[in-house]
Formats: sequence, C-alpha cells, structure tokens
Amino acid sequence: MRYLVFVTFLWAFSFSLIDEYLAGSVDSDFAVLSRVVLGGLAFLAFTRWRGVQPELKLGVIVVGMLQFGVTYLCLYRSFGYLTAPEVVLFTITTPIYVALIDDALNRRFSPVALLAAALAVIGAGVIRYDGITGDYFLGFFLLQISNASFAAGQVGYKNLIQRYPTKVPLYQFFGYFYLGAVLVAGPGFLIFGDTSMMPETALQWGVLLWLGIAASAVGLFLWNRGATLVDAGTLAVMNNALVPAGLLVNLIIWNRDADLLRLAIGGTIIVLSLWVNQRYSKYAVSWRTV
Repeated sequence: MRYLVFVTFLWAFSFSLIDEYLAGSVDSDFAVLSRVVLGGLAFLAFTRWRGVQPELKLGVIVVGMLQFGVTYLCLYRSFGYLTAPEVVLFTITTPIYVALIDDALNRRFSPVALLAAALAVIGAGVIRYDGITGDYFLGFFLLQISNASFAAGQVGYKNLIQRYPTKVPLYQFFGYFYLGAVLVAGPGFLIFGDTSMMPETALQWGVLLWLGIAASAVGLFLWNRGATLVDAGTLAVMNNALVPAGLLVNLIIWNRDADLLRLAIGGTIIVLSLWVNQRYSKYAVSWRTV
C-alpha cells in the first residue's frame, strides 16, 4: 500500500509538470517515447538476459505494451476529440476494469471489489465533473481502450508474478517492461509524431528527464511492485486516488483555484471505498464452485 501511496503523489506532481511546461509545446508522442527510452535505460544495467523464465519475459513485455504503450497512445489521441476536463472525467472508469479483469483472470466474482471500484469512480467524478460536450464518442472510446489497457497491464503483472514465482529480484527483469512499451511507442511516434514540436529549452528537457527517470522508471516499477502486494479492490481504488492528489499538488504549488468542498466530498468517498474494500474484501464468489 505504501508503494501505491508514494507513487500517487509522485505522479500527481509529474502531471502538474506536464501541464505547466510540456502540454501544447512539446509533441506528446515524443514525450511518451522519451519516457519509455529513459525508463528502459534506467533498468538496462540491472536487467538479466539469462536465468529468467521465458514466460516471465514474454509476460512483462506484454504488460509494458499494454500499460505504457497502448495506454498512452490512446490517451494522447483522445485529446484531439475531448477537452481536458472530459479526459479526466472519462479516465475514472479504470478501477472498474481493474476489478473485472482481476476477477476474470482468477475465475471469480468479487462484488465488494466492484463496489469499492464504483465508489472510487463516483468520488473522482464528484471532484472532476465539469460537464461534457456533445462530440465526444470517439474520444470516449479511445479512453476506454486506454483505461482497460492500463488496468490489464497492472493486473496482468500482479497475476504474472503470482503465477510464476521466481528468486530473481523483480527489478532484474522489469527492463522487459520498457522493451514492450517501446514496441508501441516507437511506431506511434513515427506515425503520429510532429518533429516541429521538439523540446527547445533546458527546462523542457529537464522535465522530460524527470518524467523518464522518476515517473516512468521509479514510478511504474514501484506501482507494479505495490500491485503485487495488495488485493484487487485496493488496487482499483488507488487508481483514482490520483485525482484528489493531483488537485492538492496544483493548489499548493501553483495556487490554482479548486472547489475545496467537492475535493473534500470526493476525497471522502474515495477513502470510504478503501474502507469498504478492506472491511468486506473476503466476500467473493468462485466460478469453480458455481
């Protein structure tokens, strides 16, 4: 749990940096590719090329393709059809996918995890709902692919580690995650990238370096590490904890206006969803016994 909390605030700070210094001035596909490459380089020296089960190698590559590659490719494409508030609003369905995919992989149905995920969605919606425009269906569809891919990646990693136990430390084969991500992000930049929007200032390069090393290397590793240590309900809820955390970071550092009442109500609902999951998570129905 502590890993997920730490990464939540790490990503909240990182998203503020993107909004302040990169959005609209640096090509988003290049930003994603640079994060993938820097994250991969950070793990390159630790990566074991031998002695790792082939199933683990392939599984982590697929996780990287989903959780980083497909997720961000669809996320950034959605900005062409949606406003920023709509993007935030439509990403809050991720906990539902986390709960459903984990149940599907483990052949069970956990109504409590699904309830906790639904409460987290409601809490985030209370905080971020700003109305929607009429022309959003394609953007909504792209974001649901993004949400499902991010959910499938983290749940897949959690189940992968449980299914193929190994004495090899996790950080020694997490480099395969970035190999999978670059297989998607590389072609994405070649197809959609705008080379006229490259970073021009030292500050922009510094932000990209931070995003690559801190948010993408340290953050994604610790998030997936944390995912292996908690149940699906907690993991689902933590996917939306970034909403209040991000608003707090913006409020404290950049003094942006925020509806404190909505923040308090939505944050309380998200905390309630964690309590509900912790209190009642033992209730699940196995498909094998039905």
